[in-house]
Formats: sequence, structure tokens, C-alpha cells
Amino acid sequence: MTTAAWRDPALPAAVRVEDLLSRMTPAEKTAQLYGVWVGAGPDGGEVAPLQSEMSAVPDWDALITHGLGQLTRSFGTAPVAAERGARALAATQRRIAAANRFGIPALAHEECLAGFTAWGATAYPVPLAWGASFDPALVAEVGARIGRDLRSAGVHQGLAPVLDVVRDPRWGRVEETIGEDPYLVGTVGAAYVGGLESAGIVATLKHFAGYASSAGARNLAPVRAGARELADVTLPPFELALREGGARSVMAAYTETDGVPASADARLLTGVLRERWGFTGTVVADYFGVGFLRTQHRLAGDRAGAAHLALEAGVDVELPTVDCYGTPLLDAVRAGRVPEALIDRAARRVLLQKCELGLLDPDWRPEPAGPVDLDPPEGRALARRLAEESVILLENPAGLLPLAPGSRIAVVGPRAADPLAMLGCYSFPAHVLPHHPGTPAGIAIPTVLDALRAELPDAKLTFAEGCGVSDADDSGFAAAVAGAAGADVCVAVLGDRAGLFGRGTSGEGCDAADLRLPGVQGELLDALVATGTPVVLVLLTGRPYALGRWEGRLGAVVQGFFPGEEGGPALAGVLSGRVNPSGRLPVSVPRGPGGQPWTYLQPPLGLAGEVSSLDPTPLHPFGHGLSYTTFAWTDFGAAKAETGTDGSYDITVTVRNTGDRAGAEVVQLYLHDPVASVTRPDIRLVGYQRVELAPGEARRITFAFHADLASFTGVAGVRIVEPGALELRLGPSSAEVRHTTRLRLTGPVREVGPDRVLRCGTTVTPAG
Repeated sequence: MTTAAWRDPALPAAVRVEDLLSRMTPAEKTAQLYGVWVGAGPDGGEVAPLQSEMSAVPDWDALITHGLGQLTRSFGTAPVAAERGARALAATQRRIAAANRFGIPALAHEECLAGFTAWGATAYPVPLAWGASFDPALVAEVGARIGRDLRSAGVHQGLAPVLDVVRDPRWGRVEETIGEDPYLVGTVGAAYVGGLESAGIVATLKHFAGYASSAGARNLAPVRAGARELADVTLPPFELALREGGARSVMAAYTETDGVPASADARLLTGVLRERWGFTGTVVADYFGVGFLRTQHRLAGDRAGAAHLALEAGVDVELPTVDCYGTPLLDAVRAGRVPEALIDRAARRVLLQKCELGLLDPDWRPEPAGPVDLDPPEGRALARRLAEESVILLENPAGLLPLAPGSRIAVVGPRAADPLAMLGCYSFPAHVLPHHPGTPAGIAIPTVLDALRAELPDAKLTFAEGCGVSDADDSGFAAAVAGAAGADVCVAVLGDRAGLFGRGTSGEGCDAADLRLPGVQGELLDALVATGTPVVLVLLTGRPYALGRWEGRLGAVVQGFFPGEEGGPALAGVLSGRVNPSGRLPVSVPRGPGGQPWTYLQPPLGLAGEVSSLDPTPLHPFGHGLSYTTFAWTDFGAAKAETGTDGSYDITVTVRNTGDRAGAEVVQLYLHDPVASVTRPDIRLVGYQRVELAPGEARRITFAFHADLASFTGVAGVRIVEPGALELRLGPSSAEVRHTTRLRLTGPVREVGPDRVLRCGTTVTPAG
């Protein structure tokens, strides 16, 4: 019996796919270009924008006779036990394969922004906390662990990470981002991608591109960023994650830039992504993004028109469920309105990915290989490590922290005793369980209050909630104030409630009018400070909030960005001193609630000056974070005073732990370009290294700065390196410089492309 070429694993994937395509009808090819969201009908509670208007439950048995491209969120739509869910997914895959004449299963995708979004799966810190760790290696471990969990359940593709760079902290999805600096976002994001991909999961970069630059920080609002901002701030993290992380999928953003929605932008999805960067994977639509070309952007008059626009631009797969890419597209192809070649192009990419995943092989089987445990001990241990590294000590002026053993501690605030205070909006308990009242979280999530009781057994703890997260009820103030007045120290645990589309104070569709603490939490904090008892402010948030109102009035300030299921013990460990804080700010903390929608990447006229009465200078700058130990930076050195516009340059520093306990320092390298042909940020991050040191221990850190890292988009719209003077500044934050090296680049202006050096290499060696 002769085996068809497409079934032969010994042949190259491209050969197999061409053979398969030649045998498929237009209906069979089109079926590979959409997903189906079974169980997410209009009355199931919205977990995606406009889901109720755009979800139609298809005739399942009729649909799968032609095959199916993707299965949408089998685990992430309703609570289902891991083992049962994996078996059910396998049975569904068997049905899909049996129903179509080629036996091709679907590719199953899930969200994995802060862990596998499934009931009972480990809830890790949110990406903003990844950025706070400044530890790509640990983030890669987390990505690999999440990837193994996904694979164990039969999932092939993870819709993460978010590589949007924060441009306005009022945006609801700040918690999903890694920070406000493209180098930090790119390096940490690429590490997560590498972890997912190492486990065989197709990582999906989102949201491509410009989503976080929406006007007024409103979700899905138009993007009015210029071409240079897109090229120099928005796109580099995606480029780094593709080149270094090896991501095999990209998600088109909802937003429009200068009137062109991303899902209809061939210059972006084909010109930049494929022709310039050489991407060969799949582009998937954000949920209902193809349909939005008709209903929201009004670029198309019908579903077939929306499908044509998206396919032509380069969107290969419609998610989450069939709408435009089903019958409307097929009818348009048969009528000659849409070229069949567009379907062939997209189907080829989809089938190549399925081939690479083994879904076309004769020995494919969907059943799980072993027991499915989505919250194993090693997962919780990684969640704890990342949570501990991400906690940021912002202020500790008089050394109030660590807390003294045996103290009388008044714990106050709406986030102190709520497990959900630890979780971002894409965690399963916050994302899905609101639609299933009474269902337990499925994982153990110690609160700050519980963790403090365990951490400080000799302390005398009292608790009062004080107020809610976002309401105006201040009737609980009196009990909270009385508790604080009778204590040695007050720990005020304030912050956000993650949710979706206005059901939270942080999360998708939960944009903020300003950066005041939600509800009456600011007034509660005022009342606590007025007691005279030292107040330790602990923030559990998805974005930075303005803290200038309490400058100089607090005993200490600790920031946690939704630190996951082990966040309570991590925060309690920092308060007790068991954990030496080492997190650094991935976003600036504003002084005033207007926030002056601002990031540190500002040219001179974006900084404070006499031309405006408004001062945007943050209270705490990007990169800031304190420790319970001290570090000395010495022996600054540089290889030479100049290099070519294609050269490299080494800068070194020795860091010694001069305190009496182990700790981690984050050495940051910033670039200042005094004169350039277009305005440049006053400083920007081009390298960093986290280094852990025992008491008295020293390490020598060398940064290999390449001239490509000074490149930018010039007047002509191409990326260049210009000759001239530069300054390389070493410091523990963007606002504190410990050493400056002046470097001159010599030679001609040099145009650079996608093969340029994207990362500043670092080496760490022992020092005497």
C-alpha cells in the first residue's frame, strides 16, 4: 500500500503540505482558517469584547466534516478538572479527525498570560511583575513550566506574551505588559517565549502592533503614534522575541493606527513581519478582530469583505470562532470576489504548523501521556520565586522594615484578606469564575493577612477592612483607625481588583480616568497616617498609582504587581525580613494623579522645564528599588574611548555587597545621545544585569555595548547609526547615575536592518 506523501514523516514538511493542499477542496482549506469556541455562546457570560454580539454556536457535526483549524479555550471557558478536561479534549479531537476525510485534528489554543488559564492551574505573577524581577532567566523557567502544563493537557498554542510597551499607565491592560521600556519588554518577553517554545508550545506574540498606544488610554481607541514611535518603541520587543525566542505565531491587534486597523494592514503583517523580518509562522486574529473590520472599523460592508481584507493583509486564522472565514468567505471565493490563492497561502501556513506539531503524522494520538496536574509543587515553587523577586521596596526612610518581631500590628485595607487581590484579570479565578458563582478557586491562595500570621507568629495582629476597593463607603474607617491607633505599626494593604470590561479597577476594558487610588482608599490612608502610628503601605495593583500625596508621610512603601498565588507569602516575607527585596520598577510611579501620561522615554521637551507649569517628573523613577543590604560600585572601566559605527565597546563595574545579609543588585546601563538628527529620549535602557551577592561578596560585570544599540529611525525613515558623541551611564535606576563613560562613534552613517545587534551582552565574573 502506497502512503500519500503528506502522511510520510520522513519527507520535509513543505513537501508534505504541498501534497496535502493539492488534494483539498476550497471548503477543506477554508476550514483550516478558523477556530470554534464550543461552549461560549451568547448567554455564557462575556470573556471577550462583544462576545454576546458576535458568537454564534455552529452546527458542530456539519462543520467538522471539512476539518477544523483551531479549538478555542477548551479549558479557559468554564471550570473543569484537569484530567477530565484533557480526556474531553482528546475525545473532541478524535471526533474532528474522524469526521474529515484527511483525519486532521484541530490545533488547541489557550491563554497563558500568567499561567495556564485553566481551573486548578498555577497562578503566576502577572507580566508586570516579570518586568519588576529584571530576571529573564527565571521568566524563561516559568515559561517552560507553563508550556509543559499546556502540553500535558493536549494544548498546542499559548496566547502570550503581551509585548505592548506601556505608554499611558491609565490603560487597563498595563498589568498584562512587562513595562514601559522596549528593551526590558523585549528581553524578558523573549525569555518567556523561549520557555514556552522549549516545551513545544506555539507562543503567540500580542498585540501586533501599537495597541498600548491607544488615545486617552481607552481600550481599543485609535492609535495616533507616529511612524518613528512605532519603529523605535513599539516594534523592537516583537523583533527580539521572534529572533531570540523563536515565536511561531503573532496576534494582530484590535486597534487602528492612522486610520488603518492592524488586521487590514498589509504593510505591517506582510511588509514588516514577513518581508523585512522573515517570519514564517501564523498570524491569528485577536478575538473577533476580523469581524470588527465590518462592525467596529467599518472598512467592510459584509463578512466576506472583512475576510478579504484580513486575508489579503496577512491574517491566517480567524479567532475565536467562525464568522467571516466560514461560509461568507467560501461563497466569495466561488463567486470570484476573493482569490483562492489567498486561502491557499493561509492554509499552507496553518498546515505547516500542524505538520511541525506532529498533527499530520500517522501515529498522532491526542490522549494525555500521563497524569495531568496543573498546579504541581515545582510550579508553586517557581511562582514563589518569581513573586519574591518581583516585590519592590519603594521607600523605607527610617528602616521601619523589616517589622520587629512581637510587634502589635494593625493590618488594614480591602486587599489584605482577599485571595483575589493576588491575581490579574487573565488568571482563571478572576477571568472566568465570576460567571460561575460558588465555584471554589481551585488553588490555594494565601492572603497577605494569612501569610503575615504564619510569618510572624509572635506578633499581635488585628484586622479591619476599612473600605471596599472601588466604592465610596467610608463607614469602616472608624474601626480601621482605632486598630491603627492602638498598634505599634499599621500595615495598609490597598490596591486593585482585577476584572474585565469595567468589572474591576484593573484589567482588559478597565481603564482609569486618573491615577488616584480607587474608591476611597486614598482617604483611608490619610486617616491611618493621621493616627501618628507608622504606616507601611503595601500596594497590590495592576498599574502604578500616584503617591506624591503621601511623600514623606509613610514609614515604608512596598509595591507588588498582582504577584500570583504565592504573592501573600512573598510579601509577608519581605515585611518580616525573610526575603530581601530585589524588585525594580518596570514603570515609573507618578507624583500627581493626573499622571501627566508619561513614561521615562522622553526627549528634552518631554521633561520638566520652564516652558510649562506642569512637572511630569515621577515620584519614583523607572528601575528604582531598595534593598535591606547595601552595595558598593567600584572599579569602573572601559576598553577604549571610541569605536566605529559598526564597532563594540566594553564597560565594566565591580559590585560588592557591603551589608550583613545576602541580596541582589540590578545594574542598569543607559544610553544618552547628546546630539542626533532626530530628537531622542534623554536616556534609555540598553542593558542590565541582576547579580545576587552574599555578604562581602563581589562580582565584576562587563557590558558589551554594540553601536547597533544606539541606532534609531532617522529622518528618511530607515534605521541608522550616526557617528558622534554618546554617554553610557551606569546606575541603579534611570534617575541615579553612578558612573558615566563618554564614547565617540566614528566613521560613516550606517544603515542597519533586522540582522542588527539587539541585545547588550553581559558577563559576570568573581572579583577580589
